[in-house]
Amino acid sequence: MRLSVSIQTEDFSLEDEIAALRAGEAGVGAVCAFVGTVRDRNDGQGVSSLELEHYPGMTERAIEAMLQEARTRFDILGARVIHRVGRLAPTDQIVAVIVTSAHRGMSFQACEFLMDYLKTQAPFWKKEATPQGERWVDARSSDDAALARWGIEARNH
Repeated sequence: MRLSVSIQTEDFSLEDEIAALRAGEAGVGAVCAFVGTVRDRNDGQGVSSLELEHYPGMTERAIEAMLQEARTRFDILGARVIHRVGRLAPTDQIVAVIVTSAHRGMSFQACEFLMDYLKTQAPFWKKEATPQGERWVDARSSDDAALARWGIEARNH
């Protein structure tokens, strides 16, 4: 089983990442991938950039634990999380979650689980630049609710 995490400033190629995760895995019958991008608006305000900060080492360990939890819950063959940090502009790719499994159901569920977990539990700090100035992005109750459906309580309060 292949489980991996990359925290990086550089962009990524989804096609290359999927190919690498599938390489040599003849049992893969399904690949589910999610790519998140930076929006140009949030909470009704324009956003000119998004800056992401993290604690190296701590962030990777937290995401690795998420991947292990996904492996325990779902019958998956592999999973990869790529998360960018630094200053990003609208339309830039920010995160990719890729999951392989024998059948589509497990890939879809594990991918959604990992994104719900990332949105609330991964130690990232996000600051938006808006016409009104910079502001830190707070956790959303809708993200907490998404995580709760997996039986996990958000620890970000």
